[in-house]
Amino acid sequence: MKITQIETFLVNLGHRNIPYVKVHTDEGIYGVGEAYSCGPDKATVEVIRDFAEWLVGRDPRDIEGLWQLMYAGSRFPGGMVLNAAISGIEHALWDIAGKAAGLPVYRLVGGKCREKVRVYQSPRGDTPEELADNAVALIEKYGYTAIKMGPLPPGWQAMPWNRVLRETEKRVAAVREAVGDDIDIGLDPHARIFEPGRALQLCQVVAPYRPFFVEEPLRPENYDALTKLSQHTDVPLATGEMLYTRHEFRDLLKLQAVEIIQPDICVTGGLWEMKKIAAMAEAHYVSVAPHNPCGPVATAVNVHFAASTQNFLILEYHADDEGPRREIVDEPMKLVDGYLELPEKPGLGIDLNVEALGKYPFRSWHRPFSWREDGSLAYQ
Repeated sequence: MKITQIETFLVNLGHRNIPYVKVHTDEGIYGVGEAYSCGPDKATVEVIRDFAEWLVGRDPRDIEGLWQLMYAGSRFPGGMVLNAAISGIEHALWDIAGKAAGLPVYRLVGGKCREKVRVYQSPRGDTPEELADNAVALIEKYGYTAIKMGPLPPGWQAMPWNRVLRETEKRVAAVREAVGDDIDIGLDPHARIFEPGRALQLCQVVAPYRPFFVEEPLRPENYDALTKLSQHTDVPLATGEMLYTRHEFRDLLKLQAVEIIQPDICVTGGLWEMKKIAAMAEAHYVSVAPHNPCGPVATAVNVHFAASTQNFLILEYHADDEGPRREIVDEPMKLVDGYLELPEKPGLGIDLNVEALGKYPFRSWHRPFSWREDGSLAYQ
């Protein structure tokens, strides 16, 4: 079996553009994948097209070797764009391998550790009341046993810090009261706090409400600062969405800086790289809760990872039951009472609706910029 062509599709799902990949072979089997929406999404597509020149004519089932060709063959260690491109292609290679073997992908990477995959979704709301109401509505609609929320109030970068802490406590308290004691609540300040002391104060404010974890309480570049924070709080800390490959997770795990890592299967190097990262984490008694903010193909790949990984904890999820997310795939992963069912189809168990992809063309996009009161740029 040989790769004959690699197609790319840059699709706008409303809040971001997502690069999709379709790898064709000379035996008529094809695979689909999803690369991360890094921001310069056209750059990711161009890297995928460049890699296609390296991969055409090779056996798609040689996944480890092709991964090394793309990663090490690029000479310099990749950043988000290169690793996103590798990830999207790698997903499609696993899809081909599963279809060729007549097995779902999780059967090829260790088999089942579990029968279903626990997921959470994030409610929105500017006020504590709106946030609490939306959390309850999500739980009632989809049966979630966990949610994740942004604890910081809107416009917090321009507020006095003491007010930020007061408003944060109100938001978390309102959601805890609304959902009860048995729903896990993750908190995500989105890596926007710079000083460990302020991050510690935030953890102290939310600690009475027993958060499931606090995600990215600090910027991710300085592992020592994160370690310092972890030594002064009992709140479980999580990070990892902006780290790439096992090499960037190695020192983080060695320092025991967090209890939970959150690699993204669309940017850290793909499914097989995530398995390697998870194995490293398991040896350090760390759980894996994958970052998954993008599209339905990414969710499918994550389901195969979660099914076959013992120290998987929970998966970030966006409902795929309506709108463009539902239209661009033949059949999304099935959600039942807050858990995704494992697919039994060969490969990833999901396919792209190519005709629908064309209805949602690329639109220029970036995260909204945040500004402090003095006019300086805040962390995004």
